Amino acid sequence: MTELPQSHKNPGSGDKPNVRFRRVLLKLSGEILMGDKSLGALDGATLQNVAGQVAEISNFGVQVGIVIGGGNIFRGLQAAAGGMDRVSADYMGMLATVINSLALQDYLEKIGKYTRVMTAVQMAQIAEPFIRRRAVRHLEKGRVVIFAGGTGNPYFTTDTAAALRAVEIDAEVILKGTKVDGIYTSDPMIHKDATKYEEVSYMDVLNNGLKVMDATAISMCMDNKIPIIVFNLHQRDNLRRLILGEKIGTQVV
Repeated sequence: MTELPQSHKNPGSGDKPNVRFRRVLLKLSGEILMGDKSLGALDGATLQNVAGQVAEISNFGVQVGIVIGGGNIFRGLQAAAGGMDRVSADYMGMLATVINSLALQDYLEKIGKYTRVMTAVQMAQIAEPFIRRRAVRHLEKGRVVIFAGGTGNPYFTTDTAAALRAVEIDAEVILKGTKVDGIYTSDPMIHKDATKYEEVSYMDVLNNGLKVMDATAISMCMDNKIPIIVFNLHQRDNLRRLILGEKIGTQVV
């Protein structure tokens, strides 16, 4: 196994910092793993950056579960809009999430982090089936658990899968890593006068149609009182800073 870089090595037991959260669910879109590449690609530098940040907070003692989308490889909704059967398209999207999960697992293990990929779609040769108690046990042992295959059901997004897994593993928060530094009143790439929210309620997200997570995921988080923090994962060290208590991104509560 490749030596863990010095900046990501596990500190001594007396050196672990005080952290804001002990168990988190990190939600990543498939698109974020593309970097600057085109559809269908995985960017090695981005995977390395994500793996490094995840390893660092794991070494602080934070238990980390991850849900990754598959939009960099296949977009089920887009295929369905083009005439493909929606159920078939969604299952293809689930397979894309497994590819992304295996890629991130490889990058994590190359820097010394033990991981498990658990999938809602049975494929015993490459991943464990999702079993809640087993997932929690992996987390308690310090393994990074990557949840693939969405919910295992068509018509549900990986946002909903993230909310569901967060509830099932008793995560304290969903950390949604994106390409932007929070939630804005409108798309900041298009509207230069868009302003950033420091904090926003679940109901305001739903009522104002803010592009955070889909309505099912937001409702599930609201019902189970799981906060969501949207932040820029491309900014190196943002995940560490957030875990150590800095105000990063936008919080949905």
